[in-house]
Amino acid sequence: MKRSASSAEVGGLRWQGNRLILRVQVQPRARRNEFAGLHGEALKIRLTAPPVDGLANAALVAFLAEAFGVPRHQVDLLHGQTGRQKLLSITAPSRIPDALSPTVRPVATGNIN
Repeated sequence: MKRSASSAEVGGLRWQGNRLILRVQVQPRARRNEFAGLHGEALKIRLTAPPVDGLANAALVAFLAEAFGVPRHQVDLLHGQTGRQKLLSITAPSRIPDALSPTVRPVATGNIN
């Protein structure tokens, strides 16, 4: 994937070097862990974990690590430790989840102009 040092944000995603930066809106206590489209300018993610004692944050990191094919230590929660809106980075993702919407996939794969 060829990317510039920094790219425009689309659907809550942008590249910064080899890091994928994600702006997400989390819905805790959901029926299942899943990508749920867009919520404004953020990627919406549903999680089964409750927003108590960092459980939802841990579930989010685990979900994103699995989805993007990286170890958990490559997923960093940059902002939003106590809110539903969060900013995360994923260092050198090895895959892009098929569940990302068609408008977001080109940014995630680095195939935009």
